[in-house]
Amino acid sequence: MPIAQIFAKSGQDEYYGEPVTQLEHALQCAQLAEQAGADDETVVAAFLHDIGHLLPVESAEGYMDGYGTVDHERLGADFLRQRGYSEKIAQLIEHHVNAKRYLVFKHPEYRVRLSEASTKTLLFQGGPMTADEAAQFEKNPYFREILQVRGWDERAKEIDLPTPGIEHYLALCERVRR
Repeated sequence: MPIAQIFAKSGQDEYYGEPVTQLEHALQCAQLAEQAGADDETVVAAFLHDIGHLLPVESAEGYMDGYGTVDHERLGADFLRQRGYSEKIAQLIEHHVNAKRYLVFKHPEYRVRLSEASTKTLLFQGGPMTADEAAQFEKNPYFREILQVRGWDERAKEIDLPTPGIEHYLALCERVRR
């Protein structure tokens, strides 16, 4: 299924526990990446980081108690790999949840800044990393960019924030695709 069709079908769904839709969240996250001067692949990863929430799930166990799809980060990354997107894009998406787990471990005050929904999903996502997990995560070649995507993800929840339209980011997706 093309990305445009996925957003047409589910983009107006609530972004679990937040005051924006799935599409608004994606557009805001991509806009934050652009404003930060991120490269095109990172902007696309920011735009598509939660696409796994919009993909069909096979059973009720695939949901986090009303807060989206369990393992959405891996589902989204694999979906994009299968469609010719770069490993960098896939890695940024696949590890944005690990970034939350890492930041909660490394900076306990980070947990206090999480939204209620993000705090609840942390439990489904494995909780804070262990010291060993954090040390391994820090070795990821895209570590810095993964943390950036996480930061934009946390901020991309503003009501009625003007952003470029979906066409802008869909065109960018096509340009970066292998």
